[in-house]
Amino acid sequence: MDQLGVWVINLDHSTGRLDSMRRQLDALGLAWHRVAAIHGDRLTDAQRALFDTEGYRRKHGKTVNWRELGCYLSHLEAMKALLASSHEFGLVLEDDVVVGADTPAVLDALGAQVDAWDVVKLSGIHSGSPRPVRTLGAGRDLCVMLSRCTGASAYVVNRRAAQVYLDKLLPMQLPYDHAQDRGWALGLKVRKVHPVVCTHSYDQGSTIDVAPPKGHRTQAARLPWYRRLSVYRYRLGNELSRLAHGLFTWWRERASARAG
Repeated sequence: MDQLGVWVINLDHSTGRLDSMRRQLDALGLAWHRVAAIHGDRLTDAQRALFDTEGYRRKHGKTVNWRELGCYLSHLEAMKALLASSHEFGLVLEDDVVVGADTPAVLDALGAQVDAWDVVKLSGIHSGSPRPVRTLGAGRDLCVMLSRCTGASAYVVNRRAAQVYLDKLLPMQLPYDHAQDRGWALGLKVRKVHPVVCTHSYDQGSTIDVAPPKGHRTQAARLPWYRRLSVYRYRLGNELSRLAHGLFTWWRERASARAG
């Protein structure tokens, strides 16, 4: 995909992770740029004001997590980088992802069908119950998701979606990977490649969940079940909306393919 830029989100002190990404991407012949990740322990007051504490409790059932906010804002920095560039599309990678050898071929296949998507997940922690809407070749499909597919370690986004994310995803009320794939609410075509081409690596642990320095309280605490009733309501409504949207989109795409 000639119009594609590649951005790697990386904390300044995570030099080993950056070296790993450099080796992977150079081996695949993918030119890339680094996005300096925002450290959750060093947020400014203005950045902290972008966290909706009550909304996060109501929808996610946890107390404030500044490192989660740092991750969230780092992805939005990648959106800004795409829009500031001449590229039409961006491949956004977290620095703990394993980039599959088939990634360039998948990117080329996506580039040939840009009318079918705004955001495409190349990895995921949950399956997402994918249903194919387009064929990408080499045994992979472009799919809609009928259930949640968390994780945001590798995805492709176009300029329109990047602008929508910047316009609509603040203040933060959910982790980034929970917020970015709500295509029905954002007016975006959010898809997934199945089988996935990139995978999460857990070898180096998480920079969000690692114990904070002494004197810092950066990690979220899970609220007790009786204070999470709003979370259950939200998630039920969210997943029913995802299912209905996914089924309708799948049916529409199949009907369009038959008519064509």
